[in-house]
Amino acid sequence: MATPKTEEFTQAEQDLAAFAKALAHPARIAILKILAQQNACVCGKIVEVLPLAQSTVSQHLKELKNAGLIKGTIDGPKSCYCINWEAFEKVNGEFTFLFSSLKLQNAKACC
Repeated sequence: MATPKTEEFTQAEQDLAAFAKALAHPARIAILKILAQQNACVCGKIVEVLPLAQSTVSQHLKELKNAGLIKGTIDGPKSCYCINWEAFEKVNGEFTFLFSSLKLQNAKACC
């Protein structure tokens, strides 16, 4: 029986990969841009702006929420979302650290 290989990586590496996966779709990037432009919790406007079905938008919102990149509240049939800025600060710091350390490790030209 195969064992999951993700256990071979640090929790920080797994967390960073989860954030990257959540960002790895153009619809999710568009959703984050919409939320950032509003600078408030957004209810329903996302579906009006994107060329996607409501169910598809809901799935993308779920992925972003599961990754911790957005916060959401549900009040009956109405859901409101906003960016989780604390999570973005953490992710930004982790990506900056990763890219900086990779650059330092390979300061010499390769090829």
